[in-house]
Amino acid sequence: MPIIVGGTGLYIQSVLFDYQFSEEPSNHPIRESLELRLQEQGIDPLFRELEQLDPASARNIHPNNYRRVVRALEVYHTTGKTMSEHQANQLKDPLYNVTLIGLTMDRERLYERINYRVDLMMEEGLLEEVTRLYEAGVEGVQSIQAIGYKEIYDYLEGRATLEDAISTLKHNSRRYAKRQLTWFHNKMDVHWFDVTKLSNKGKK
Repeated sequence: MPIIVGGTGLYIQSVLFDYQFSEEPSNHPIRESLELRLQEQGIDPLFRELEQLDPASARNIHPNNYRRVVRALEVYHTTGKTMSEHQANQLKDPLYNVTLIGLTMDRERLYERINYRVDLMMEEGLLEEVTRLYEAGVEGVQSIQAIGYKEIYDYLEGRATLEDAISTLKHNSRRYAKRQLTWFHNKMDVHWFDVTKLSNKGKK
């Protein structure tokens, strides 16, 4: 019996449902225009536009995931329909007989654990890992936009102190966890188990 643990909601959905990440063909002129705006203005204006045009997709896409932000805007400007509208028309019943189990806990306690995880990542060499990538000239790729890399890059490029970068990393991690919880609550039939009582500060 296969057991899938972890992964984003979108990837879980792609495995369990007849889900296509993008059925619409690419519109190269529109994509090139969006990518030019991305280069000139950064991701923030594009993400704000997505929040206005397709708030449902914006809630499910991390602001740093510029590829998905551009793709969602491309689909809208090509078809006149939002990405979330296209996805809503796809098969809703799972392809398999599945049980979805979710673990949750007191929100304050969850955020404490997320902060602790970031501290542990720093202790175990996150700064050194990202510094090696930075010194090797790795930039302009999707992986560097992931939480944990982008914040440290801001420090290495002088846009933030190390303390501020770590604080931002914790904030972005907490916000991502909140978005994922909201997504699973709204999108999938999950059997939730509160594990607050199974956890204590001595067992982070």
